[in-house]
Amino acid sequence: MAVQEELRPLVDLVGPGPAAPATVAGLDVAYAQSGDLLAAAVTVLDARTLTVVDEAVSVGRPAFGYVPGLFAFRELPALLAALDRLTTCPELLVCDGHGLAHPRRFGLACHLGVVTGLPAIGVGKTALVGEWAPPAVERGARSPLRDAGEVVGRVLRTREGVKPVFVSVGHRMSLDNATAQVLGLTRRYRLPETTRSADRLCRQALTDHSRWP
Repeated sequence: MAVQEELRPLVDLVGPGPAAPATVAGLDVAYAQSGDLLAAAVTVLDARTLTVVDEAVSVGRPAFGYVPGLFAFRELPALLAALDRLTTCPELLVCDGHGLAHPRRFGLACHLGVVTGLPAIGVGKTALVGEWAPPAVERGARSPLRDAGEVVGRVLRTREGVKPVFVSVGHRMSLDNATAQVLGLTRRYRLPETTRSADRLCRQALTDHSRWP
């Protein structure tokens, strides 16, 4: 928690960030059923076609115990190792998690953004903190995510009639731009293609590792 408090002032919550990034990276982590092994994956997509142009994986042991609010310390080392193995430097990081929408306003997307210096946003499947009203049912509808009276993110409907996602700024991005980027990455499904491709890659890496220990 002290590390989070120390690094939090370094977060750029204004941005505005890249309006039309050429490449966007998805980051995700999968765990073995035993919980003592993880695979961190990074996939880099062409932002125009949403095709994968680069990818990397790091398989290893969790670096930290499971503590709510400190999840970044569990996954960050493996994610950074995967990022280091890329041959393409992405212009935007899209994390499967949260940024500002965190109890100490320093979620995984903030931590990754500060450490790498890259623009970053968080896209969560569920809310970690805050109160919100359901947005309208149509795609693109949104409502504010508030915690202790502060807007910490946005509840965004990416598909009509489907559960929304929770978007928050990580680093060097504005909330409006983060929302626009997520909509651009969710052309067919609820979750961004960056998250979907990274999820497939890390799960496959775990499967391959179990076959070849």
